Amino acid sequence: MHQASVGFHCPECVKKTGQKVYRGTGALQTQPILTQILIGVIVLVYLAGIALTGSSAINGSSKLVRYGGLLAQGTFDRRTLDGVAEGQWYRLITSGFLHYGILHLAFNMYALWILGAMLEKTVGRVKLGVVYFVAMLGGSLGALIISPNALTVGASGAIFGLMGAVLALGRSRGISIRQSPVFGVLILNLLLTFGLSSFISVGGHIGGLIAGFLAGMLLFELPPLAARNRDLATGQQAMAAATRAGYALAAGFAVVLFVGGIIAANAAAVV
Repeated sequence: MHQASVGFHCPECVKKTGQKVYRGTGALQTQPILTQILIGVIVLVYLAGIALTGSSAINGSSKLVRYGGLLAQGTFDRRTLDGVAEGQWYRLITSGFLHYGILHLAFNMYALWILGAMLEKTVGRVKLGVVYFVAMLGGSLGALIISPNALTVGASGAIFGLMGAVLALGRSRGISIRQSPVFGVLILNLLLTFGLSSFISVGGHIGGLIAGFLAGMLLFELPPLAARNRDLATGQQAMAAATRAGYALAAGFAVVLFVGGIIAANAAAVV
């Protein structure tokens, strides 16, 4: 008997059904490694905040939040100014790896595990990484436009971007947005976002969602469009070229979002 995910299969059954058992590097290719790495890094950053700050960091009062959180311009000691407008551009990225408290971290990591694993197994690690990074920058830009002087942290913008990418992936495969498996969850989260806007970064969520959807369109929809109405050989060449173009456009989009965040921060700065 061979052990299966549920119960056992007889050897004859396995042969008849052609069930594949992955071992070694093949097994690694089926695992959501990048998703696990992202979760691991974010959790380690949270633990580092506790180690540097003490137990108060459990509730979000971490030194890392102060030095890495997103804001256009502000002061923590009433003497010096901090923020993206003060040249601290790294906050556009570091803020996506920080969280306010254990509940904030737990909710986001659960969502990242579900959505990240889904996308990684479907489109691969590279495309997941591109979408995640672009969505994170989109969330930072959105937060700086809507609430520039609020200290903002969290992976929520990137996670909303993953939902947007799932919508784009379904659209590229003929699935309407309303039929997407994440549509209901997305609507619920949008209602919570606007209903609890005093505590949630509306700009971060909407910016991440839009950026993730657009990045998904570039990566998932462009290649099939390029191959449409072509024979097999030329279609494969067109898809390969369109895939490379999609990566290049996504990289350019990330640069635009990064520069846009800096511009938005400087526009909101007092001095």
